[in-house]
Amino acid sequence: MPNANEDNSSALSQVQRRAVSELLRVSPVADELAERFRAAGFSLALVGGSVRDALLGRLGNDLDFTTDARPEDVLKIVRPWADAVWEVGIAFGTVGCQKQARVGDAEQDFQIEVTTYRSEAYDRTSRKPEVSYGDSIEQDLVRRDFTVNAMAVALPEKEFIDPHGGLDDLAARVLRTPSTPEESFSDDPLRMMRAARFAAQLDFVVAPEVVAAMTAMAERLEIVSAERVRDELNKLLLSANPRTGLTLLVDTGLADHVLPELPALRLESDEHHRHKDVYEHSLIVLEQAIALEDGEPDLTLRIAALLHDIGKPRTRRFEKDGRVSFHHHEVVGAKMTKKRMTALKYSNELVKDVSRLVELHLRFHGYGTGEWTDSAVRRYVRDGGPLLDRLHKLTRSDCTTRNKRRASALSRAYDGLEERIARLQEQEELDAIRPALDGNEIMEILGVGPGPVIGSAYKFLLELRLEHGPMERDAAVSALKEWWAQQD
Repeated sequence: MPNANEDNSSALSQVQRRAVSELLRVSPVADELAERFRAAGFSLALVGGSVRDALLGRLGNDLDFTTDARPEDVLKIVRPWADAVWEVGIAFGTVGCQKQARVGDAEQDFQIEVTTYRSEAYDRTSRKPEVSYGDSIEQDLVRRDFTVNAMAVALPEKEFIDPHGGLDDLAARVLRTPSTPEESFSDDPLRMMRAARFAAQLDFVVAPEVVAAMTAMAERLEIVSAERVRDELNKLLLSANPRTGLTLLVDTGLADHVLPELPALRLESDEHHRHKDVYEHSLIVLEQAIALEDGEPDLTLRIAALLHDIGKPRTRRFEKDGRVSFHHHEVVGAKMTKKRMTALKYSNELVKDVSRLVELHLRFHGYGTGEWTDSAVRRYVRDGGPLLDRLHKLTRSDCTTRNKRRASALSRAYDGLEERIARLQEQEELDAIRPALDGNEIMEILGVGPGPVIGSAYKFLLELRLEHGPMERDAAVSALKEWWAQQD
């Protein structure tokens, strides 16, 4: 594989040469697309994260390309070839498409993005980048966020291009910027959050000069739209090690502009003085919640774990005995969670689910004595609803005490609660707790039409169901008539 940057040729090991060659060998879709661009008189190169991930041995079926062709020319080239084409990012010079290709003995679907050589920058008041197109790949690479993302493989000749030493930084697992950090972050302030995200995703160290620029320019993040900030935060939270990225956001002051409730937790000690601060406790809970996940990363659970105690600063009280209390911090925290997530433009459903988990995260405490009635267990299941499995995980994760005896007791108590839920589940279909009578039956029995009284009657019967378990229909009818007779 020829190297366009001879000074870096020694850094590209034989193993890495084989890795890139093998990538291109098993991805004929890349060469096929490149030939189409060359036939139309344009250049094409695999670029950025695709090259980085190929060298790390973790490339999937999402491929990023760059070209000197303008978006309208890209569309003309890919439309006859691709299985599907989308223009969502065309305002920023990006055309997306899908292509099925045979790899070995199997057909695979590739998600492809082709972006015109470009440079983009923000002015001081804009929330959107101003895009201008370039004419060389070198010009394109210098505007990339980090050197490890500023490498390319020109196609179809398979020429490795690395003008900013990205391969050396990849080997050293360091994040640096192709231009100065100040220039890079002025162009797009969201790159400061990307540094934290890549540190978490790739387990890379952020270079000191980059950290210094992030700290000095943190306020610049204010001009970035909430949607872009939210999407970057999600990628960080869904990474393998979000603590690394979150710590960097807090230490540089970026979190003050993204999730200010998080750094505020550093000022608080919990009521039992078992943790250095609630901030550290929250990071541990997040890590323990991640360890309990089944399969794919769970954004709902992770946000709830991170934010479950954010109500503590507002509810801190110093008691006469010298202890610190945080009464009702779960209620206050749920409201704060809703407000912050709404400001970050999260979906209504996600806001509702995470806020509910924050509100319920203390409900289990008090069960440790084993004195909960079946009625209390039913209400716990009812209140958890479809979030019950996540509530189990959040509650277990919230135990971060170093006292092994206490931790073991809490774990046994929750085991006992889950066993009771399982037993009642078998007996009573707890997932669908409802009265023995529905609204139509209530109206027929009482001889009344639709109105508020039907809701009151239904609520009365539901309370009986929660308190006493399933009721026979005749017993429910009798109870309803007795309740009705007592109404004014």
